[in-house]
Parts: sequence; structure tokens; C-alpha cells
Amino acid sequence: MGGDSATWLAGGRDGAAHLTELLPIALHGMETGITERNGPIPSGGPATVAASLAASGGTQHLPKTGIGAEQALHHYSTLLAAGTADPADPACAAHLHCPPLAVSVAADVVAAAMNPSMDSWDQAPMASELEAEFLSGISHLCFPGTPTADAVVTSGGTESNLLGLLLARESTAGTIRPVCGANSHHSVSRAAWLLGLPAPVVVPCQDDRMIPAALAEALAPLGASAVVVATAGTTNTGRIDPLEEIARICRLSGARLHVDAAYGGLLLCSESLAPRVAGLELADSVALDMHKFGWQPVAAGLFAARNAADLSALTVRAEYLNADDDTEAGLPDLLGRSIRTSRRPDAFRMAVTVRALGTEGLGALVERCCATATEVNVLVEHHPALQSWGKPELSTVVFRPRGADDDLVARVRRTLLEAGTAVIGRGALPTGPDGASQLWLKLTLLHPHTTAEDYVALLDQVVATAAAERGVTAPQSPVAS
Repeated sequence: MGGDSATWLAGGRDGAAHLTELLPIALHGMETGITERNGPIPSGGPATVAASLAASGGTQHLPKTGIGAEQALHHYSTLLAAGTADPADPACAAHLHCPPLAVSVAADVVAAAMNPSMDSWDQAPMASELEAEFLSGISHLCFPGTPTADAVVTSGGTESNLLGLLLARESTAGTIRPVCGANSHHSVSRAAWLLGLPAPVVVPCQDDRMIPAALAEALAPLGASAVVVATAGTTNTGRIDPLEEIARICRLSGARLHVDAAYGGLLLCSESLAPRVAGLELADSVALDMHKFGWQPVAAGLFAARNAADLSALTVRAEYLNADDDTEAGLPDLLGRSIRTSRRPDAFRMAVTVRALGTEGLGALVERCCATATEVNVLVEHHPALQSWGKPELSTVVFRPRGADDDLVARVRRTLLEAGTAVIGRGALPTGPDGASQLWLKLTLLHPHTTAEDYVALLDQVVATAAAERGVTAPQSPVAS
């Protein structure tokens, strides 16, 4: 093709040919790295990973003289594949971190190559049209039969929750007070801080769900000056707040309602599971993430508003991006669709994925994950050395070694992590005497092609590790490993 391959462009008439030559090199490096792995994450902890990078030429990662595209691609792709946490490994189940679908990653390559920037129409003509069409579908998924609904793309639940409080602040006269459950995501308090709002009023929970009577009591002195943040899929347990009852209480008090459905919102794609998020359509705004139940590469957040007029709070003018005469002449205003300026065309890969699967196909994958979590929880309940926190509502299995204290629970998790054996989550829940906090382990199951059988060995490893830390013999699992 001529020229230095490190300076080839991905777009233009030769872009596809350039990528055709370079992508196999990167993918071979990825394949090489994966074959070097012995588990879902490198063993040895942070020091070992740092030493591995240094041994590979760690002092030359900002070199004066380059080594060429082929060598750099293969080298770094191998390092990343060998040394990163792999969410496609069943034993990598700590976080709401999904293994992305190949169709989405392939679409992302095209989007990255063309590089439309979603801050003005003249940089992203077709990308903006595709985004608008996709977001129209998302808004009506959240708010069926509501012609005023609209949606925008965000970087995830944190940005979406920030938008929920921002729009509430802008649409409410006087000072607004956030109200959220003790089960809410940390981003709610952070959003209040960033926006200069008072710290949220925290409503107590039972079974990791907001207590409606306690919410009504909290709203009594606040009335219409409050914005309530409910949760459809908590980070610790996957529990869903009683949305219909919360919406009724908000309506009676005049409070605004935002639902953080970053985890559970896409249950809407499943006829059998959608009733679990009944009441979501009664919210003023909703946060969704497709990098959870949507199997997208990070980041793939969405924010839907019942009333599109609320989004006018995002309006800002920059002469070089959305001049008044341009918008009056009919050029779409993309700058007012986000709190960001430069923005990737993240809706493109989401739209490709939904077009490939349909909402029905997406819902089927959600159903598989939730069913697998239910089956894994049964394994926990039947294991003599494990204790289940409760039946999963989504795809999170919460458990701990029977009779363990918090120190042992923490050590089991770290031992498995440092050995590179498993990546298991942790969460503190008020299950101790008099509601004292206790540490629990959790598996967040977002791999749509695993079965409960794939997690038997992982449960046995938890039991064996706990026994080793105690210096005793591990009880045998009733399920053959």
C-alpha cells in the first residue's frame, strides 16, 4: 500500500483496506495473549502485573522512536489480552461488567474508523439520524404511549443520574432536595455534590428495597421540592424498588421521580420479566445501561425523559457548532443533546445490536442470565458450607461461607483474586445482629451463554479457600464438580 503503516488512515477510500491489513495483526496479538492466560485475571496482584509490563519494555511506552504499527499492535494487544480481567470467563463475575457481543465490537470498529463526532450535524450526518431513530425507540420502550418522550446517550448510570438531578433542579422552582434509598448507587450523592444540591435524604430499606412508608414520611416536609431517586436493580443484590407504589407516593406529594434502572431497565425487552419493573413508565426520567444487560463495550448509557421539553435544560449555544441561523435553517442541534461536547457515536453499535437481535432476542439473553442466577442460587442453598442471602431478582447471586466473619469473607475474595482464580464481588448488607453490616460475596452473572454447571467449580473454590484460611477440611459439594 506504500507509506508508513503507522500513519495510514482508517477512513477514506483506502481505510477499509488499511484496517483489513492491520486488524488481523491486532487480533492475533489478542489471541496470543488469551492463550497465555490461566484464569480470568492475572495472578500475583498489582505488583506482578506492573512487573510484567516493565519486563515487556515498560520504560519504552513513550519512546522517541517508534517501532512501527505491526509490532506495536501485536505487542500491546498481547499484553492487554493476557493481562486484563476477561468478563467472558465465567469466573470473572464481580461486577456489572459484561462480555460484549462480537457484532457490537465489529460495529464499533466501523464507528471508530469513520469517527463521527456527535457535537454537530456537519460532523455526523448519518450517525445523528441513526442515533435519533434509535433513541426514539428507547424513549418509547421506557414510556410507551407517551408522544412527548425522548432520550439521549450518556456514558453510563453515573452521568444519567447526574442528568436526572440536573433536569429536576432546572424544572423545579427553588432549592430541590434529592431523596434516595439506602440502596442507591453512590453516583446519586456524587451528583448532588456536583450540582451544589443538599446531600440526599436517605430512606431506609428492607430486603435491599426502599420502604414506601418511610419514603412517604421523608417527603411529608419536602413535597414538590423533592426529587426521588428509586432503583431498579441495586448494585449489591439486584433488587428492584416497589416502583408503582413509589410513583404513587411521589404523585401525591408532588415530588419528581427519577429511576436508576441502569441494571434492570432492559427487562423491558422480555415479556416474562418486564412486570418486575412495572411502574418504570410512571417516572419522570429513567437511566439505562446497555453495557450491562445489552452486552455493549463500555460506555453505553442512555437517559430517557417522559417530557422532551425537560431536555431543553441541556441547551447551550456555540457559534461554531450550532449557530442560531443554522438551527433555524433546519440543521439538527446535537450540542444540546448532551452535557459533553465531543462525543463518540456510541448509539451506532447499540442500534446495530438491537437491529441484529431485536428487542425479543435481547430479552431472551436477559432471561438466560436471570435463570442461570436462580439456578446458581439453588446450588448455594444446597451446599452445606455456603449461605445464600436470598433468591435473585435479576442476575446477582449473593452468598457467603457459612459461619464466616467479615474478615474471612474479605480474605477469601482477595485470595482468589490474587491467585488469578476468580474475580468475585463483595457487598455490605445489614444482616448482622440488630441490623449490623455484614460482608457478603456476590456473583453478577452477565454471560448469556453459561449455565449453572459452569459455576459449580467456582463455588467449590470459594468453599475450599475458606476452609484453607480456617485450617480445616472443606465439606464436599453435593453437586459433582
